[in-house]
Amino acid sequence: MSRPPFLGQIEQNYPRLSKGHKRIADYILRDYDKAAFMTAAALGEAVGVSESTVVRFAAENGWKGYPDLQKYLQEMIRSRLTSIQRLQAAHVKLGNDNIMEGAMGADAEMIRRTLEQVSQEEFKAVVDAINRAEHIYIQGTRSSAVLANFLALYLNILHPGVIYVDAFSASQTYEQLLRINERDLCIAISFPRYSKRTVTALRFARDRGACAVAITDTLLSPIAALSQHVLLARCDAVSFVDSLVAPMSLINALLAACAQSQGDHVYDTLRDLEDVWAKYEIYAEITDHE
Repeated sequence: MSRPPFLGQIEQNYPRLSKGHKRIADYILRDYDKAAFMTAAALGEAVGVSESTVVRFAAENGWKGYPDLQKYLQEMIRSRLTSIQRLQAAHVKLGNDNIMEGAMGADAEMIRRTLEQVSQEEFKAVVDAINRAEHIYIQGTRSSAVLANFLALYLNILHPGVIYVDAFSASQTYEQLLRINERDLCIAISFPRYSKRTVTALRFARDRGACAVAITDTLLSPIAALSQHVLLARCDAVSFVDSLVAPMSLINALLAACAQSQGDHVYDTLRDLEDVWAKYEIYAEITDHE
């Protein structure tokens, strides 16, 4: 994993640091991927200084406090972490006691933080863009394909022009995006580690005049810079994979808002669907077993 250039900020200040602060700097410069997921107390214990010394180190080196430094480290390295480094970071965060409680607690915290950071204005703007679009192209690869498929499945009930970009090769991706134009919307979903195919496909859609929406984890994400609208959801690693709970919750909210914006029309559509599902026995019935 290449070394991020922002660590030069710490290196530049290094000669002026106290002995304790140099210990912290040495650890971050050497193991920044681990430090990013450690509390101030844990980092202090690892290098043999107090928690307050770690807090002062952050404040004296250009950050508002230790949480600000930790957030910066996490956002800068999240897309760089290998699966092995993610697992190591998870061990630091969760420990070895109650893994289930720790993982589910982390998921709940990510939903809470997503609710705090998502822009209500941007959320409404995305709903309006969906309602205005002639066609809506939804794309996401690898783990984000699960989110893209879910969004496309239910948005298709609300909008007649939904196209799920389901491609196994780059050529298929561009073939499915071939007719996208300025009347259309492209929703790209990507979380660490970011997919190059999603980035290049979104750039293709933008070059053809389509409005672009990014659902991702940070404004540093490569698809955020390509989009007119960005919805942010927390997606921190709780093991060797990132949790998709908060992004899924955000997508649920987006679908609910789109349905509400359609008024009585959505009820007519759902009644027609229920008739079709019943006629062709799409769903299994729950029966009593004696």
